[in-house]
Amino acid sequence: MRAEYINPFIRSVANAFHTMLGVEVTRGDVALKAEAFPKYPISGVIGLSGKAIGTVVLSLSETVALRATSSLLLTETTEISDEVVDAVGELTNMVAGGAKAELEEYKLSLSLPSVIAGCEHEIRFPSNVRPITVHFTTEWGDFALEVGLASVLEPSAT
Repeated sequence: MRAEYINPFIRSVANAFHTMLGVEVTRGDVALKAEAFPKYPISGVIGLSGKAIGTVVLSLSETVALRATSSLLLTETTEISDEVVDAVGELTNMVAGGAKAELEEYKLSLSLPSVIAGCEHEIRFPSNVRPITVHFTTEWGDFALEVGLASVLEPSAT
């Protein structure tokens, strides 16, 4: 995966958390993703297509998911519910949409977000992509961003 793909997603995470949730994020380690399971139990997943294809995953600790939902809904949320699923999906959509704006040359389209909750859920990336994981911390807890994106080869003109 090309480095130019990951930076717009990192900036978009920081922007979405600051602007929409009022919390600052600190970027931690960046590494090639080694396993199929996200680190945290709640994941928002969005597919990308266009001149590049791939998947973006926002994997949240339960605490971060609950606090983000409480912040978005302006009401205390204490357990995983449909509202949490919707909030994580919307937050994932904001992150992917923000990055998409910086990656205009790839003419990306976003799928609707899906949210998976539960320990050790598996998320598959396109077979030709080795995703990158970026760890983040906030005052609420930890989360990770996983991005696997590859350019699509355009057919040559004949």
